[in-house]
Amino acid sequence: MAKLSGGCACGAIRYEVQADPVAMLNCHCRDCQRASGSAYGAFVAVPKGAVEVRGGPRYYRTVGSSGRPVERGFCVTCGSPVMMKLERLIALHAASLDDPSVYRPARDLFTESAHAWDHMSPTTQKLPGGLPAQN
Repeated sequence: MAKLSGGCACGAIRYEVQADPVAMLNCHCRDCQRASGSAYGAFVAVPKGAVEVRGGPRYYRTVGSSGRPVERGFCVTCGSPVMMKLERLIALHAASLDDPSVYRPARDLFTESAHAWDHMSPTTQKLPGGLPAQN
Protein backbone atom coordinates (compact mmCIF):
# COMPACT_ATOMS: atom_id res chain seq x y z
CA MET A 1 0.00 0.00 0.00
CA ALA A 2 1.17 3.54 -0.66
CA LYS A 3 2.15 5.88 2.14
CA LEU A 4 -0.86 7.19 4.05
CA SER A 5 -1.26 10.87 4.83
CA GLY A 6 -3.98 13.10 6.15
CA GLY A 7 -4.99 15.62 8.75
CA CYS A 8 -7.73 17.79 10.15
CA ALA A 9 -10.19 19.97 8.20
CA CYS A 10 -8.26 23.23 8.70
CA GLY A 11 -4.79 21.79 8.04
CA ALA A 12 -3.36 22.61 11.49
CA ILE A 13 -2.67 18.88 12.03
CA ARG A 14 -0.97 16.74 9.39
CA TYR A 15 0.30 13.17 9.58
CA GLU A 16 2.21 10.71 7.43
CA VAL A 17 2.44 6.94 7.91
CA GLN A 18 5.39 4.88 6.74
CA ALA A 19 3.85 1.42 7.22
CA ASP A 20 0.98 -0.67 5.96
CA PRO A 21 -2.20 -0.65 8.05
CA VAL A 22 -2.57 -3.34 10.69
CA ALA A 23 -6.38 -3.23 10.50
CA MET A 24 -9.28 -1.26 9.04
CA LEU A 25 -12.46 -1.40 11.07
CA ASN A 26 -15.67 0.25 12.19
CA CYS A 27 -16.17 0.61 15.95
CA HIS A 28 -19.76 0.89 17.18
CA CYS A 29 -18.98 1.37 20.90
CA ARG A 30 -20.75 4.29 22.60
CA ASP A 31 -17.48 6.20 23.05
CA CYS A 32 -16.76 6.07 19.30
CA GLN A 33 -20.36 7.01 18.50
CA ARG A 34 -20.09 10.08 20.71
CA ALA A 35 -16.59 11.03 19.51
CA SER A 36 -17.53 10.71 15.83
CA GLY A 37 -20.99 12.21 16.17
CA SER A 38 -22.23 9.31 14.07
CA ALA A 39 -23.19 5.64 14.22
CA TYR A 40 -19.58 4.44 14.50
CA GLY A 41 -15.93 5.40 14.23
CA ALA A 42 -14.18 4.32 11.02
CA PHE A 43 -10.48 3.66 11.70
CA VAL A 44 -7.25 2.65 10.01
CA ALA A 45 -4.93 1.18 12.65
CA VAL A 46 -1.18 1.57 12.09
CA PRO A 47 1.92 0.89 14.22
CA LYS A 48 2.58 3.73 16.66
CA GLY A 49 6.20 4.21 15.58
CA ALA A 50 5.26 4.57 11.91
CA VAL A 51 3.28 7.81 12.31
CA GLU A 52 4.81 11.28 12.05
CA VAL A 53 2.45 14.01 13.29
CA ARG A 54 2.90 17.74 12.75
CA GLY A 55 0.79 20.30 14.58
CA GLY A 56 -0.02 18.40 17.77
CA PRO A 57 -3.60 17.31 18.42
CA ARG A 58 -5.19 17.79 21.83
CA TYR A 59 -5.98 14.45 23.48
CA TYR A 60 -8.95 13.41 25.55
CA ARG A 61 -8.21 10.30 27.65
CA THR A 62 -10.78 7.66 28.54
CA VAL A 63 -10.62 4.05 29.65
CA GLY A 64 -12.05 1.58 27.16
CA SER A 65 -14.19 -1.44 28.06
CA SER A 66 -10.98 -3.50 28.05
CA GLY A 67 -9.72 -1.43 30.99
CA ARG A 68 -6.95 0.04 28.84
CA PRO A 69 -6.47 3.76 28.16
CA VAL A 70 -7.65 5.34 24.92
CA GLU A 71 -6.52 8.84 23.96
CA ARG A 72 -8.68 10.54 21.33
CA GLY A 73 -6.83 13.23 19.39
CA PHE A 74 -8.63 16.18 17.82
CA CYS A 75 -7.78 19.60 16.41
CA VAL A 76 -8.33 22.45 18.85
CA THR A 77 -8.85 24.89 15.96
CA CYS A 78 -11.48 23.13 13.84
CA GLY A 79 -12.59 20.34 16.20
CA SER A 80 -11.95 17.52 13.73
CA PRO A 81 -11.32 14.10 15.28
CA VAL A 82 -8.05 12.86 13.78
CA MET A 83 -6.66 9.87 15.67
CA MET A 84 -6.69 7.65 18.73
CA LYS A 85 -3.64 6.50 20.66
CA LEU A 86 -3.93 2.91 21.82
CA GLU A 87 -1.31 0.75 23.55
CA ARG A 88 0.73 -0.15 20.49
CA LEU A 89 -1.28 1.40 17.68
CA ILE A 90 -2.53 4.69 16.35
CA ALA A 91 -6.07 4.51 14.95
CA LEU A 92 -6.53 7.17 12.28
CA HIS A 93 -10.04 8.38 11.48
CA ALA A 94 -10.68 7.18 7.94
CA ALA A 95 -12.30 10.51 7.04
CA SER A 96 -9.06 12.31 7.95
CA LEU A 97 -7.11 10.51 5.21
CA ASP A 98 -6.11 12.55 2.16
CA ASP A 99 -7.37 9.61 0.09
CA PRO A 100 -10.22 8.00 2.05
CA SER A 101 -10.89 5.61 -0.85
CA VAL A 102 -8.09 3.37 0.51
CA TYR A 103 -10.29 2.58 3.52
CA ARG A 104 -11.62 -0.98 3.29
CA PRO A 105 -13.07 -2.09 6.63
CA ALA A 106 -12.85 -5.80 7.39
CA ARG A 107 -14.55 -5.80 10.82
CA ASP A 108 -17.35 -4.19 12.74
CA LEU A 109 -16.58 -4.07 16.48
CA PHE A 110 -18.97 -3.65 19.41
CA THR A 111 -21.95 -4.48 17.23
CA GLU A 112 -23.95 -5.05 20.42
CA SER A 113 -23.94 -1.23 20.75
CA ALA A 114 -24.87 -0.58 17.11
CA HIS A 115 -28.09 1.32 16.49
CA ALA A 116 -30.99 -0.40 14.73
CA TRP A 117 -30.83 2.25 11.98
CA ASP A 118 -27.13 1.53 11.35
CA HIS A 119 -27.02 -0.74 8.30
CA MET A 120 -23.68 -2.54 8.43
CA SER A 121 -22.06 -4.07 5.39
CA PRO A 122 -22.84 -7.78 5.05
CA THR A 123 -19.21 -8.39 3.99
CA THR A 124 -17.49 -7.35 7.25
CA GLN A 125 -16.82 -9.67 10.18
CA LYS A 126 -19.14 -8.80 13.09
CA LEU A 127 -17.85 -8.88 16.66
CA PRO A 128 -20.36 -8.12 19.45
CA GLY A 129 -17.50 -6.79 21.61
CA GLY A 130 -13.99 -5.68 20.82
CA LEU A 131 -11.10 -7.64 19.40
CA PRO A 132 -10.08 -10.71 21.38
CA ALA A 133 -7.29 -10.02 23.88
CA GLN A 134 -3.81 -10.69 22.54
CA ASN A 135 -0.99 -11.78 24.79
